[in-house]
Amino acid sequence: MNFCLNTQLSSTKSSGYKFAVTSASTVAGKSISMANSVRVAAAQMTSVNNLAVNFSTCSRLVKEAASAGAKLLCFPENFSFVGDLEGESLKIAEPLDGPIMRGYCSLARESSIWLSLGGFQEKGSDDAHLRNTHVLIDDNGNIRSTYSKMHLFDVDVPGGAVYKESSFTEAGKDIVVADSPFGRLGLTVCYDLRFPELYQQLRFNHDAQVLLVPAAFTTVTGQAHWEILLRARAIETQCYVIAAAQAGKHNEKRKSFGDTLIIDPWGTIVGRLSDRTSTGITVADIDFSLIDSVRAKMPVSKHRKPAEFWNRSV
Repeated sequence: MNFCLNTQLSSTKSSGYKFAVTSASTVAGKSISMANSVRVAAAQMTSVNNLAVNFSTCSRLVKEAASAGAKLLCFPENFSFVGDLEGESLKIAEPLDGPIMRGYCSLARESSIWLSLGGFQEKGSDDAHLRNTHVLIDDNGNIRSTYSKMHLFDVDVPGGAVYKESSFTEAGKDIVVADSPFGRLGLTVCYDLRFPELYQQLRFNHDAQVLLVPAAFTTVTGQAHWEILLRARAIETQCYVIAAAQAGKHNEKRKSFGDTLIIDPWGTIVGRLSDRTSTGITVADIDFSLIDSVRAKMPVSKHRKPAEFWNRSV
């Protein structure tokens, strides 16, 4: 199988974050040009603790998206595996050149579609930890960019379960954007959604146009905050937001809220499944003229106070 992990170009910004961007021109000598609009899709599914079953579901959804004319399909966090027992995710974690990811690279290449694979269990620096990694694959089956989840979900959900993601997951430190035929993509994962400074960095410091938010929100937090937070991120950054969600009952211990959404830069929902717990896809067009229009009519990038304004002594 053809497998390629592109080297990311890294630099350090004054914010203290590291920043990585993947240039389109480095892959297969192929440059990227953008039409005025391009069709994308977001998937909703209920992953289980069976790699083959989840791959079969993803394969079916890829075919549906390609048939609908989508050039990018975004999958939710934990698309390839949701553990039933404690420690299962660590046992199946693999490096990016392992057989699990090679299978998804082949899937992208065979269907000539880009894939956003949120929340892959990438093997960590030791046997006790993994990375919650968002992987972007192009239509040639090449890994174009990766982002490791920065904010880990260590919470006691009111009326719900206790989660401590940091007990088995290494936190990422790099902000990641990638150029693509669908605009400049900002990569995030799930709990990141609650931290607007990351999205501000992606838009105003790194020129993101489309924000990807693969997630597996709990039913309690999803009911209360999912749509509100997503629309807020779209409005305040004037970006499209594509939020692919896990949905329904994974096992006896775990449920996800669902409600996969695509939101435009004005905060309007332009893609949504009719059933927030079903498996399927929603399709919408990324309209680059709308991005430009919203930003021109409401020029918040010009009106924002610089970092020095907030950092000055009182």
